[in-house]
Amino acid sequence: MKPIWDRLNVELLITQFVAWLPSLVAALAIMLFFWAIFRTTRPALRHVLMRTGFEEAFAGMIVNVYRFALVAFGVVMAASQLGINVGAALAGLGVVGLTIGFAAKDSLSNLMAGFLIFWDKPFHVGNWITVGNYHGTVSQITMRTTRLRTRDNTSVIIPNETVINQIVVNHSSNGRTRLEIPLGIGYPQRIPEAKHAILEAVQSVECVLRDPAPDVVVKNLGASGVDLVIFAWIANAKDAQPTYFQILEAAKMSLDKAGIGTPPPRMDIALVAIEGGVWAEAGKLAQAPR
Repeated sequence: MKPIWDRLNVELLITQFVAWLPSLVAALAIMLFFWAIFRTTRPALRHVLMRTGFEEAFAGMIVNVYRFALVAFGVVMAASQLGINVGAALAGLGVVGLTIGFAAKDSLSNLMAGFLIFWDKPFHVGNWITVGNYHGTVSQITMRTTRLRTRDNTSVIIPNETVINQIVVNHSSNGRTRLEIPLGIGYPQRIPEAKHAILEAVQSVECVLRDPAPDVVVKNLGASGVDLVIFAWIANAKDAQPTYFQILEAAKMSLDKAGIGTPPPRMDIALVAIEGGVWAEAGKLAQAPR
């Protein structure tokens, strides 16, 4: 059996390579040209996107799409220089892309939802939001998911399609946040004295703003006592839960100091008199044969 080198026409291969070399050099030059265009224009494009107000993640995605488009165009032009049938190759890639699109329709839905989130901007990184049953600060927004960090330092990863299909409450979009803390006092207590004691306590809590000033209102006359609501404003939504607990504790201690009690649980029991004839009939039923 002859060695492979004896069966190869080396002279013909060298001749074909030399003839093909200009096309190869031209193809490489085209690729380098488009890559240089991307490296030169990328900083300016990112700067324009950030000045326009796009999120960092969205700006990065647009830059990546821009890079992919330039490289793809460069590959097509380079392939045409090498004599490759670009039309047939693109048709084949189109069929493959369509197949992949059907297989990954959920991922594509999340990508489209991510685009809508970046475009509509219902929240930003650092905002405190509530999505469904989850409450936390937005730690990251990607094209596929929105990631929250809850108060117990747990990471919640929510698909973007789920985010845009639910009611999203942004607690940070308007800056200041108002807290509503329910509290009750007994009916024998005087409401003005209770309100004065509660407001004194609320104003001593560190995160409570002086403007707008806190307030206490009567919400309802309940079965056991008078239902009050404390309104207090804070500057940042991240302080909502700690401040809520501090206000509740301070208000209770202030009411105790003023001698104002909270309403105890109450149950009304009504006793109805039963006529003697009813007992007689009940006795007859008990003695009847079975």
